[in-house]
Amino acid sequence: MITKPFVGVLFALCAGAASASAAEVGCVTVEQGWVRLPPSAGMPMTAGYGLIHNGCAKAVAITGARSARFADVSLHETTIVDGVSRMRAVERLPLAPGARAELKPGGLHLMLMEGKGALKEGEAVPLQLQLEGGGEASATLAVRKAAP
Repeated sequence: MITKPFVGVLFALCAGAASASAAEVGCVTVEQGWVRLPPSAGMPMTAGYGLIHNGCAKAVAITGARSARFADVSLHETTIVDGVSRMRAVERLPLAPGARAELKPGGLHLMLMEGKGALKEGEAVPLQLQLEGGGEASATLAVRKAAP
């Protein structure tokens, strides 16, 4: 039989853990975030770049992404294998405390697919990075013709 004081302590511990987890979300940031302007307004996909920084006291892992402007957002990495460029999905991107991951053309990047309307240069694209454990980190990516 579980006593009421035990349930109260358990609830307080769980609430504290949830608020600590929520506080950690704010320390994951995207700096210099941008989306490449597609060459034609009808192109339904593009790529996103920037510098993801884990300013948290603990390690975090990015397990996905989403944006209101695209039906499908995923993390990918381009590599050269035997002289051939290959792209693969990245299911989990771990970041140690204080670590940074650079999203750049020809390397780690976001694939933004099935766009909802044409992008315009200078427009802000909302992005949510999904963190292991259920949290999210919000960012904004600027639409540009080329890297800043």
